[in-house]
Amino acid sequence: MQLLRAGDRVAALATAKELARDAPDVADAHQLLGVCCAEMADAKATISAFERALTLAPEQPVILFNYAAAQRKLGAEASALACLQRAVAAAPGYSNAWIELGQSALRLDQAALALSALTRALELQPDSATAWHAYGSAQRANNRLESAEAAFRRSLELSPKAATTWVNLGAVLRLRGRADQAIACFETAQRLGLAGAELGDALAGAWLDVGDPAQSLARAREVVRGFPAFVPAQVTLAHLLWEYGGGLAPAEDALAAFRAAVAAQPAHLEMRLALAQFLLAAQQLDEALHHIRILRRHAEHPSHLRMEANALHALGQTDAAAELFAALDRQLTDRDPTFLNDYVRHLLTTGRIETAAARALEATRIDPENQTSWAYLSTAWRLLDDPREHWLCDYDHLIALLPVEPPAGLADQAAFLDALRQSIEPLHLAAREPVQQSLRGGSQTPGRLFGRDSVVLAATQQSLLQTVNDWLHTLVRDRNHPFRGRITAGVQICGSWSVKLWTSGKHVNHIHPQGWMSSAFYLALPPSVTAPINGDSQPGFIQFGQPPSELGLGLPPRRVIRPEVGKLALFPSYMWHGTVPFSDQQPRISIAFDMTPEQP
Repeated sequence: MQLLRAGDRVAALATAKELARDAPDVADAHQLLGVCCAEMADAKATISAFERALTLAPEQPVILFNYAAAQRKLGAEASALACLQRAVAAAPGYSNAWIELGQSALRLDQAALALSALTRALELQPDSATAWHAYGSAQRANNRLESAEAAFRRSLELSPKAATTWVNLGAVLRLRGRADQAIACFETAQRLGLAGAELGDALAGAWLDVGDPAQSLARAREVVRGFPAFVPAQVTLAHLLWEYGGGLAPAEDALAAFRAAVAAQPAHLEMRLALAQFLLAAQQLDEALHHIRILRRHAEHPSHLRMEANALHALGQTDAAAELFAALDRQLTDRDPTFLNDYVRHLLTTGRIETAAARALEATRIDPENQTSWAYLSTAWRLLDDPREHWLCDYDHLIALLPVEPPAGLADQAAFLDALRQSIEPLHLAAREPVQQSLRGGSQTPGRLFGRDSVVLAATQQSLLQTVNDWLHTLVRDRNHPFRGRITAGVQICGSWSVKLWTSGKHVNHIHPQGWMSSAFYLALPPSVTAPINGDSQPGFIQFGQPPSELGLGLPPRRVIRPEVGKLALFPSYMWHGTVPFSDQQPRISIAFDMTPEQP
């Protein structure tokens, strides 16, 4: 162990082998050999040594704990998790094993298991800063942001100089809409000596959230200069220049720095992949396809093949896309809903409706909460004249336009809406829409809208949630239904923003993949939207049930609603929706937020 701590792995391994030969029936000797083998990345020898140790000392919790650490070092996280589960079964009071089990579950995206394990760890070790920190991460993974914040704050009470905990607290505060407090946390972490690209990138995002895109852009440029191989910073810079460059750097190509980074690091496949993804989202398809094919030459991975199929599909080369999708469909024995959704989109476009319906249904069985899969399934059922479309979408009852009571203290609706608009309009600083969103000809506020230090926004959130909960209580539950079956006593907001559409602006038809229920609260509408209807004109109206135009299906909307100032539209997140363009000098301003069912 002294040799290992000194960094002399070769001598440590030689000594451990000698010890295991001299003491062949001592479990700790083989355990120590396993630790040394893991340091040398020798997976076969590591497993052999630890299994021998466990034969000599069956289910010994410390050996299992160290076996898990060795497996994790070798990249076998699932095996590490299994070892830790055996350790806590053998020793239910082993608090450190419960902490490690929770952290391992988090790394494997098993959020519920992580929360359960860390709850037990805190029962055993209530004053452990490490346990509280991990518990906060588990609460965040379960989208329980208020509880996550409380856990991180408790961890900092126990260990106030833990820079990483300050960063995680800042990340949660940013998700809760309190970006100013997040900046303070990130800067505290810096004062404690933490530095690096991740922290710089987080600060760039937080400065944008508080409404200072110039400071955000300066921070993003600083991170890119200091850490040119850090992919998220290149993505952040590209997004900032895309949305805000018209005002801050009007002559600069939003992707110039990104392209230069790829050119300077041609073997950095993660960087090239991120650029290709951005180009696909920006509809710069030929250039995206160029980079995807380079990626495929370096590494033949199913995700690269899927990206090329998507690019070819978007370019209208449907026969070539069909060959790639069919090849992937044969290769992927572990069915991936992301691939299935892309394949279903292609099948719908090329008229293979029955196959599309079958694949979409398969995707919903793999991931019953996948909103994109349900959206495509609704379209396939509609094209097949299958009555299940109306069971799924129920356009008459699962879409609502509801009045919202003004918050206490702002009983007059006009005063309420005026105060709300004054709070929101200064946040609309972008020169154009985000690259990956549905709006065209407008701006979207950055970060989380709700949670900001604004009395009127906080009061608005409460009034909107009251309206939501009152409506949910009128709906009939159906445990087999992807929306009705998830109704609980309330909701939690998982995203909130405002959209300002300018003349000729619109939302293309889309869904909200991160939500369960979505919304639009109308704050200001131009005259053409509120004027008496003239013929078939529906400027600025919201429409439901019409799939995206790029599918080429020519289906009309199932239901169209005229927005009304001060009213809230509610609908399942998987329902296709968009807006009709309008021509007015006055903007169309709304607040939107996605929700998931409140967890018990």
